[in-house]
Amino acid sequence: MLLSITINNYTLVESLEIEFEKGTTAITGETGAGKSLVLDALGMALGDRADTDTIRHGKPRAEITATFDVNNIEDAKKWLYDNDFNSDENCILRRIYTTEGRSKGYINGQPSTMSQLQELGDMLTDIHSQHEHQSLLRKDTHRRLLDEYAKAEDLTKQIASHFTLWHKTNNDLNNLLKRSDELDARKELLSFQVTELQQLDLKRVHLGQLELEQKTLANAEQIVQDSHSLLSICEQAEGFNLRDGLNRALSILATIDYKPAALETTEELLQGGLIQVEEAITELGHHIDKFEADPQRLQVVEDELSVIFQLARKHRVSPDQLEATQTSLESELKSLLGGSENVDALQLKLADLSEKYMALAKKLSAKRKVAAKTMAIEINQQLQSLSMEGAELLIQLSPNPSDEYRSTGLEDIEFLLASNPGQPHKMLAKIASGGELSRISLAIQVVAAGHSNIPTLVFDEVDVGIGGSTADVVGSLLKQLGNRGQVISVTHQPQVAAHAHHHYLASKTVEGNNTESLMSPLNQQQRIDELARMLGGATVTEQTLSHASELLSLASS
Repeated sequence: MLLSITINNYTLVESLEIEFEKGTTAITGETGAGKSLVLDALGMALGDRADTDTIRHGKPRAEITATFDVNNIEDAKKWLYDNDFNSDENCILRRIYTTEGRSKGYINGQPSTMSQLQELGDMLTDIHSQHEHQSLLRKDTHRRLLDEYAKAEDLTKQIASHFTLWHKTNNDLNNLLKRSDELDARKELLSFQVTELQQLDLKRVHLGQLELEQKTLANAEQIVQDSHSLLSICEQAEGFNLRDGLNRALSILATIDYKPAALETTEELLQGGLIQVEEAITELGHHIDKFEADPQRLQVVEDELSVIFQLARKHRVSPDQLEATQTSLESELKSLLGGSENVDALQLKLADLSEKYMALAKKLSAKRKVAAKTMAIEINQQLQSLSMEGAELLIQLSPNPSDEYRSTGLEDIEFLLASNPGQPHKMLAKIASGGELSRISLAIQVVAAGHSNIPTLVFDEVDVGIGGSTADVVGSLLKQLGNRGQVISVTHQPQVAAHAHHHYLASKTVEGNNTESLMSPLNQQQRIDELARMLGGATVTEQTLSHASELLSLASS
C-alpha cells in the first residue's frame, strides 16, 4: 500500500509531501491545476522514462520518493530478498534525474536499475490510464487482460520462451535441409583441399629449413670451391699458410730466454690459435669429404617449395599460415561430414521442444477457457450497472491452425460485443461508440482490479465520457475496490469524488514569477465546497452547495 510520496523540484512543485491512507482517495482540481501531478511523479519513482522537461525551471535536478507498506505483499518481500535489497515493513523507492540527462534509482537506499524499479513497481501498483479504452481495440490487449485475469502470466512467459527455442531450432533444421546441395558441393571441395594439404605433410616440413636447404644446394659448387680455398690458406698453401706461420712464430718464441711477461702471453695466445686452426682444418676436411652438389635433391626441394607457395596463393595466406589453414579446413569438413547426424539431432530436439510447448500451451488453453466464461459474466454485470442494459460482451477463443505454433499459445483471443439482445456479437471497433468504449474499458478494469493481488490501484480519469447516474455507479465501484485495499482516482466527476473515503484538491498559486502546484487534503466542509465547484462551475450558489452536500451525504450513506 502506498503510504506517502515526496516530490522535489518536479514541474511546478518545489517541495511537496502527500500521505495516503487505505480506502479510496479522490484527487480533483481545476483544469491545469495538476490533478495528475501525483500519478506522473509516482510513475517516475516506479522507473518511467525520465523527461528532463519535467524538472522545475531553474533547478538542476528532480527527486521523487515513494514509500510503500509491503508487510502483507509476499511477492514484493520475496523479490526484495532475492535481489538483496534490505527491507523491513516499509519499502522506499527513490528516483533522481538531472537536466544533463543523468538518472539514478534507489530501493531502500541501495542503487538500483530502472528495470528493477519497474519490476518491483508492478507488484506494488496497478495504474489504469484514461486512454486505456483505445488499446481495447487491439487483440493483444484482449489476450493480456484475459491472461492476467486467469493469473497465467508465468505460464505465458514459459510458452513464449519455449516458442523462441522451438522457432530457432526449426529454422536451423530447415536451413540445414535447404542447404543440402550446397553442403555436398562444399564437402567435395573441402575434401580435395584437405587431401592436397595433407599430401604436403606440413607438420613434417619446415619452411625455413627447406628454404635454407634450397639456397645451399643451389650454391653447392661455389661452396666446395671456397672450402678448398679455405683449407689451402689454413695448411696447404706453399710458402705460407696459417699452420706453418703459427708453428714458426712459436719456434721463435721458444728460443728466447728470459721472456718478458708480454711475450709469454703472446706465446700462450699463439698456442691457443694453433689449436683452433688445427680444429678448423679437421672440420673443413670432414665438410669437403661429405659435401657435394646434389642436383636431384635440389630439384625435389625446389618442387616442394613451389607447391607450398602455389597453395599459399590459392588459399590467399602466407606460406607459414598453411598449417593453420589446413586445421581449419579439416575442422569444417568434419562438421559437414556429420551433417546427417546434425539433422537427426535437430529433429530430436525439435520434437522434444514441440512436446514441451504443446503441454504448456494446452494447460494455458484450459485456463483461458475457464477464465473467459467467468470474466465475461463479471464484465457483463458491470456493463449493466454502467447503463449498458442489454449489451453483452463475449470473449471468443479461436483455435490457431493445428500446424501453426505461436508465442502466444494455441488460440486467437478477441472481445466481441452485442449492443442489444438478439444482435450478433461483433468487433468492438465496429460496434462500440467512444462513450461505450469508455464504459466497457472501465467495466474490464474494475473486474481486473477486483482479481488483482496488487494493493494500490490507480485510476487516471477513467470516467472520461461518463456522467450522471452512470458516474455515480463508477464512484460506487471505486469505493467498493477501496474497501478491499487502496484506490487513488484522479477524476473530474463530482459523483465519483463524492464516493471517495478521502479527498485531495490540486491547486495552483502564482506569486510574481513563481508558480507552485499544491495538493491539499479536504475536510467535510471543504469537500462540499469543491463538489459544488465541480457541479456549478465558476458560480457557486446556495442551491449548488446544498446539492453538493446532499450528493456527499448520499454517497456516504
